[in-house]
Amino acid sequence: MKKIHYLLLCACLLLSTTSCEDYLERYPLEGPADQSYFANASELELAVNGCYKGMTFSPSDGMSTQLLLDDCTDIGWDRNNSTLQQIGKGSHDSNNGFSKSVWTESYKIIGRCNFILDNIKKLDGKMDAVLYARYQAEARFVRAYMYGYLIELFGGVPLVTKTLGLSDAQVPKSTKTECATFVLNELDEAAKALPTSYDAKNTGRATKGAALAAKARTALYNEKWEVASTAAKAVMDLNINKLHPNYGELFSYKGQTSSEIMFALQYLKGTLTHSTPQNFLSRNAQGASNKVPGQTLIDSYECADGLSIDKSPLYNPKDPFKNRDPRLDFTVAVPGSNYFNFKFETHKDSVKTINYATGARVDNQDAIHAFATYTGYCWRKYTDLTDKDDRSNSEINTILIRYAEVLLIYAEAKIEANQIDQSVYDAINAVRQRPTVNMPAIKSGKSQEELRSIIRKERKYELANEGFRLMDIRRWKLADKLLNGNFLGRIPKGLLATAPVIDANGTPDYSTVPNKADMRVVEVRIFKPERDYLWPIPYIETVTNKALVQNPGY
Repeated sequence: MKKIHYLLLCACLLLSTTSCEDYLERYPLEGPADQSYFANASELELAVNGCYKGMTFSPSDGMSTQLLLDDCTDIGWDRNNSTLQQIGKGSHDSNNGFSKSVWTESYKIIGRCNFILDNIKKLDGKMDAVLYARYQAEARFVRAYMYGYLIELFGGVPLVTKTLGLSDAQVPKSTKTECATFVLNELDEAAKALPTSYDAKNTGRATKGAALAAKARTALYNEKWEVASTAAKAVMDLNINKLHPNYGELFSYKGQTSSEIMFALQYLKGTLTHSTPQNFLSRNAQGASNKVPGQTLIDSYECADGLSIDKSPLYNPKDPFKNRDPRLDFTVAVPGSNYFNFKFETHKDSVKTINYATGARVDNQDAIHAFATYTGYCWRKYTDLTDKDDRSNSEINTILIRYAEVLLIYAEAKIEANQIDQSVYDAINAVRQRPTVNMPAIKSGKSQEELRSIIRKERKYELANEGFRLMDIRRWKLADKLLNGNFLGRIPKGLLATAPVIDANGTPDYSTVPNKADMRVVEVRIFKPERDYLWPIPYIETVTNKALVQNPGY
């Protein structure tokens, strides 16, 4: 799939060498013309590849949307004075650049897919029938995936399924339910023609499993429990994907070919890269530390005995990162850990630290630099030592769908439908007990309410910094509680005296902690429930499309 970027470049060079003789007969240069596309299967393939490449757009800081979204939620923060930060603290409006970028780029991708689906019939009967059906299904998959994203962020949106001209560009919103129904139907149809796997040169394309997983996610988000569990079970029954034994490896170069990864954005140095390591890494590692996790995420992880830190005898406030769910350390760089060959320490009095590569004691930039992590923590996922000398040009693929999510979708859908059986426990425990994680199994006999608490916390632990948190706290109607008030970092020169109380959703309450006032207040946030459960439709869209009604409160 990484070769796709090279093929696209070649196509552009070929198009630029058209002979002078046919200059006067060229079709308009602003885009491919219906009259000329598609002449053969190669042109169709390049167009489909362009849809995938479009999905790599970056609304901010050279990173994919997927890896930015958690930093406007209760578990993460963007230090840059950016439009993403505005969303997180509730100061955004309909001119917000981040939400506008997501809207605009998503519709560009949808437009590319529509163009393909409008014109593919020209090749019906003129190319391999299986390949024809597959390319058509890939375009339908990408279009459905983008609509699935849009409706979770914006609610109902214009449902455009063909190339529009100026005369029919005034399109009103369809309801979220109508859009979700369209997405589910499209993914059903796509799954019928997509293969279960590809050869090496086509790795990264949508598979049957990816389409079914995307369907399961959309159904879950829209409370269609039976549809969600059935689609997730269909993925499980394919017996193609497996949990990767090493959780931390999934987000590094070593894990790129894992069968757990079902669909990912593809990158290749020389054609397309991203800047995730530069944004995530510590100052000692020469990163910017401008996308960081908060204290509440760290305190939400259980101890190794499966109990929350306020209940476990294993929790020691003087050594708070010991005996914890291993996914904490795989997800977050915590003080005292080895992070990019430095001892990571953010206590402000720790002015020296160890460079493990040389053994020397060096100035600790993570304590003394003015723009070291404001929370005392850094993200660890997607930071691979291979990128240490080229941190703004990473080619680690960004995972959009992985098998662990499918198992958690299955479990949550069954729990919400109150169809609780052993398969629910099996799905949750498979995720909790993969090698390198090995958390205690959830024992059977739990009530629906107890399992609801378990699955919500499990999604937080397993999927942190992967772009799911915003959708989760919105659909669980927790955002108005979690995104109101102070976003907290560690105590700059100390540790919490006692454990906070952890609620059923894994959220810490610091009201009983004696030295809670010493925690760093990184940002004060405001969340307006009547407005902020949806992003604003970009102002320019409502001006140019008079049929488009703005979301409430904007």
